[in-house]
Amino acid sequence: MTTPEPELVLRRAEAGESGLLSELAMRAKASHGYERSFLDACREELTYSSEHLERWAVIVAEFDGAIAGFYALGPGEGRAVELEALFVAPGFFGRGLGRLLIGHAIEEARRQGALQITIQSDPHAAPFYLAVGAQRVGTRESASIPGRYLPLLEIDLANV
Repeated sequence: MTTPEPELVLRRAEAGESGLLSELAMRAKASHGYERSFLDACREELTYSSEHLERWAVIVAEFDGAIAGFYALGPGEGRAVELEALFVAPGFFGRGLGRLLIGHAIEEARRQGALQITIQSDPHAAPFYLAVGAQRVGTRESASIPGRYLPLLEIDLANV
């Protein structure tokens, strides 16, 4: 008997999954070696409510029935959308899931009529975004930690 291949499904997040997505975001952030006090300061910003899931385009990557990652697109300025989140569960690092999610986010942004995606990136994630076509355009102060400035990136949808 042959074992079936595990299935990867991209789908819209459900309101009842906000806690699971928040937990996944915290696990992914913690994987970068941040101290507990830093993670505690980020907890509110990395907590996703059912209202977020209703307001934003939140897409979940489900692998063999388990949530392996997700992204969220919210409104930006003008014809831009903001990548509010893109997290991959640590057990799925290095498998191409991040690239799959950002590719899907790019297509979703185009579907919404956006011309660019704005990304306030964790410094550890900035090289990933640059590798998939983002350009650094400045910095933005962290909403969680006053005085901490994060890379501000943009993906020009005409060029990817």
